[in-house]
Amino acid sequence: MPDSDPADEVLEESPGDLEWHSRARADYALTRWRRATPPRFRDAEATLPEVVQWADRALADNAAAGALLLTGLTGTGKTHQAYGALKRVAAGAPDRFELIAVNSADMYGNLRPSQVMGASEHELQRLSRVQYLFLDDLGTAKTSEWTEEVTYRLINFRYNHCLPTIITSNLPARDENGPDLSDFVGARVASRLAEMVTTLVPMIGADRRRGGRAA
Repeated sequence: MPDSDPADEVLEESPGDLEWHSRARADYALTRWRRATPPRFRDAEATLPEVVQWADRALADNAAAGALLLTGLTGTGKTHQAYGALKRVAAGAPDRFELIAVNSADMYGNLRPSQVMGASEHELQRLSRVQYLFLDDLGTAKTSEWTEEVTYRLINFRYNHCLPTIITSNLPARDENGPDLSDFVGARVASRLAEMVTTLVPMIGADRRRGGRAA
């Protein structure tokens, strides 16, 4: 019986190979997630239904995820849920996973003009273009025309390019009786955020760091 010509054989990838590639993508993404995540939040899990749904939407269609905004007082678990959402995305074996996580005060510090020409602009572009951006504690830094302009450029770019963004803030999104996030970011940024945010999660409850539990 003549040997078959290898060119005539149709090679099909086995289910095991597909599973191996999926595990490899997940391992790679989770490694990048761990590098961007402080040790205190390495055990983070997304437990709130709205947060889980946002993560699953981001995994299914990156451009359709929009922004996730978590608001609430200090210690209600906003940062934990945010890192948990990103961990869920990474564990889902995405084709690509890039993440920058930064506290807003640190971000503004890094963006201030320095003696290195173009360094602040380069950093702004890096934050604007990364696939996933987690901006923690927006609204805690001292507001100014400069912070408003920087924030607008960042949010506007990510909005226009449909890049998933997670934001946490101790300020409510809207509060007619007191300060809210709109007061900090200004009218232009607030308008962009209103269009950009697809999932708003107000978190209530006692400070978890003092033994309380958030709702």
